[in-house]
Amino acid sequence: MLNRTRRVGVVLFQLGGPDTPAAIEPFLYNLFCDPDIIDFPFARIGRKALAKLISTTRARKVQHHYESIGGASPIRRFTELQARALEAELTAQGLDARCFVAMRYWHPFTCEAIQQLEAAQCNEVVLLPLYPQYSSTTTGSSLNEWQRHFSLDLPAHTVDCFYRHPIYLDAMVEKIDEALSRFAFPGRAEIVFSAHGVPVSVVAKGDPYQAQIEETVRLLMERGGWSNHHRLCYQSKVGASKWLQPSLRQTLRDLAALQVREVCVVPVAFVSDHVETLGEIDHEAREEAHRLGVTQFEMSAGLNDSPKFIAALGQLVVGALHRSNSRSTIQVNGRQGAAPELLAAACD
Repeated sequence: MLNRTRRVGVVLFQLGGPDTPAAIEPFLYNLFCDPDIIDFPFARIGRKALAKLISTTRARKVQHHYESIGGASPIRRFTELQARALEAELTAQGLDARCFVAMRYWHPFTCEAIQQLEAAQCNEVVLLPLYPQYSSTTTGSSLNEWQRHFSLDLPAHTVDCFYRHPIYLDAMVEKIDEALSRFAFPGRAEIVFSAHGVPVSVVAKGDPYQAQIEETVRLLMERGGWSNHHRLCYQSKVGASKWLQPSLRQTLRDLAALQVREVCVVPVAFVSDHVETLGEIDHEAREEAHRLGVTQFEMSAGLNDSPKFIAALGQLVVGALHRSNSRSTIQVNGRQGAAPELLAAACD
């Protein structure tokens, strides 16, 4: 039974994004300084120099993506909307809850969320990574950063990756149905599920991300009951190493070669709209698709503060508070829990 006299802090983890054009390069620098993203022999010596080189080069390449969506990422705004909606959802269930946003690579950083958590005088904390599928490069990185900074003597529980959660799936189906309804013949559109890519080397080390993405697609197609042809691809590749394939760009070319003229793209690994949905898919991929002969291109909107999605998050938080299984509780500075590898296993 939940202790409703205790104040619960809920920390929503996201990657973050630049809030001004000037923040693009430092945001990317923080990203490529992450040891969970860039790791190689003698990385401690060369990581910062490499991050500076990549971020400088990459900033010029992605500038137009941000320009196409107004010059900055909306991910902080959407994540804060999710936090406020989740707080209201938990309060309606009788919990004294406070929700905080911890971005990995831009403000508000994890250390800022910890300061807010301490000021709120919470008695325990639930860690809620907003990544439906687990990857060491997303959930793992966010939780590692939390462990580096968190020193409060509080019980801390983590939410398992939630791609199987029925209400989360319902929220996704709702958004896909909305996008398909914009076609004159919804059953004729090709559904293209697009996930953020990761290097093949990450998956080869045992990261469950690819398998969980594939299962998410299967679950969504079953739950949606669509008869449409569908396929899965990956986007946002960086660098020369081999990443998961096929890419979104190659997928559009393949569809054009098959004379597919109606395409519905579903961002399947994201829970809010940001540069990779609004810029890469809804702007760049849309233009590419039209050049290739696609006559109608639609993208399903992000979950953002969808009531169904917020209800799913509420159930996940309450479930984390109920569980006593040690592998669903994260250890923070030697207390209560499990390493990222065990967290990954808990998602399977």
